[in-house]
Amino acid sequence: MSMQKKPQMVEAVVFFNDRGVCKEMLYPEFEALLDNVVQMPDLAEQQVRLAYVLINPRLMIKAAVFFYLDFDEKGEADRGWNLPLRNLSDRAGRGPDLGAGPIRLACRSQCPVSWHQMHLWDPILDGDNNHLTLLRAAAKRNNLGVLVEEEPAAVEPQRLQMAAEHQWYAPSEEESRQTAEKLAREMLQEHQQKTAELLGQHETRLSQISQQHEQELSRLKLGAQEQVMVLQAELTALREGLKREEEINDGLRRELEGQVNGFQRGREELTAQLRQIEQSGRDEMDQLRQQIEGEAKARIAAVEARYREQVSVRDAELGYRNELDQQLQRENQQLQQEVQQLRQENQTLHQEAGQLRQELEQVRREGVQWREQAGQAVQLQQSTESLRQELAMLSARPAEGSILERLAEQGVIFVVYHPGAGHLTLSLQDVARYQDNPLAFVAAKCFVSEDQYSQWLVHYQQPACEGRLSNGDRCALPIDRVETPGRFVDGDSNCCSRHKTAGRLRSVTTA
Repeated sequence: MSMQKKPQMVEAVVFFNDRGVCKEMLYPEFEALLDNVVQMPDLAEQQVRLAYVLINPRLMIKAAVFFYLDFDEKGEADRGWNLPLRNLSDRAGRGPDLGAGPIRLACRSQCPVSWHQMHLWDPILDGDNNHLTLLRAAAKRNNLGVLVEEEPAAVEPQRLQMAAEHQWYAPSEEESRQTAEKLAREMLQEHQQKTAELLGQHETRLSQISQQHEQELSRLKLGAQEQVMVLQAELTALREGLKREEEINDGLRRELEGQVNGFQRGREELTAQLRQIEQSGRDEMDQLRQQIEGEAKARIAAVEARYREQVSVRDAELGYRNELDQQLQRENQQLQQEVQQLRQENQTLHQEAGQLRQELEQVRREGVQWREQAGQAVQLQQSTESLRQELAMLSARPAEGSILERLAEQGVIFVVYHPGAGHLTLSLQDVARYQDNPLAFVAAKCFVSEDQYSQWLVHYQQPACEGRLSNGDRCALPIDRVETPGRFVDGDSNCCSRHKTAGRLRSVTTA
């Protein structure tokens, strides 16, 4: 037996903006929003208009509560919001008919609980932005997925019966007119009844509002009377205080007048004393003026004498300074001549530097040529090695008539080339010794040891500094090539100037 959910009333919350409905959610989702389980960043720092609605299984609205909700900068709902939406919906007054009879409507102008009135707002009931029409359209769209109850058929198909043939024709005009009048009277009575009910409800509501206003007015009058009594008591106290202040001011005024009279007499006495003091001061001033004039004349004479001495000293100093200036001018001329000579020497050095650059370029070109010759020497060495191998093969087969001896008898000359030794002519006796160790043979011809010749050969093929940098890498700075093995000194000929100095210092320290 399959279980099937029954349609029931659904609580939902609808969000409004300037364009109409912008968001819909079920009431459990709205509770999660109030608990800040979810946030709405698009509504951050806004006061949003919302509507709490009850929707029946036929997608018709039964109740609506229009209220405000604030969101903070993070899009979280106001944590202090606590409006009893269900209570307001149950106690709301009658509103327009949206298809299922008059709805229960709670808004700012029709609030069942007066202290919640400031948190509600009034919907627009006319024009294209009719909020109730927008709510009805949103409910019909059923974006929330409300379970819908199908409307039963007015008459079951099994109970349908066909009318008699004589009843197929339309009724007469008299019957139609009577039926229309009867229907109009019934509709008029129903409309009058509904109008009477609405008027009664509005009168009841107006009486309730009038009663509330009278109670509020009585409360305000009582508060105003209490405030008037308090203000009258304060006014009486202020009048008494003002009277005391006036008495004090009268006493102070009399005391001040006596002090003014005393000050007037004192001022007259002081004026007379001041005149006497002025007269005596004039006499003393005349005496002091005469005394100061005499002292000033004496001081002026002494200062003039001292200044004359200083002027004579300054004249002597000026003469000495003139002599010093002339001497400095002569020295300055000598310095200018020396500067001119230094400039000429500097130009000469620049010219010499240019010549040295040209010579360095020539040396570099010669180095390239020597590298090419070294390559040729390597090729000759390779050919010599191949010849040596052939000679070894030939010498490994002794016979009465040796091939080398036959070649020597026929006038063949054995010649090899090595860098530093040039072309060497090998006799028949030297061939075997040459084959055993070519480097030792060539080193002996150059009058150096085999190690020195090997080190020189590396330097000859790649003339670069063999010194080591602080990080352990090879310096590899290009240096001048030593052309003969006998002039090669390891640690000196194969190093740049910096590593030569470092090597010498190291050898001196070791010694």
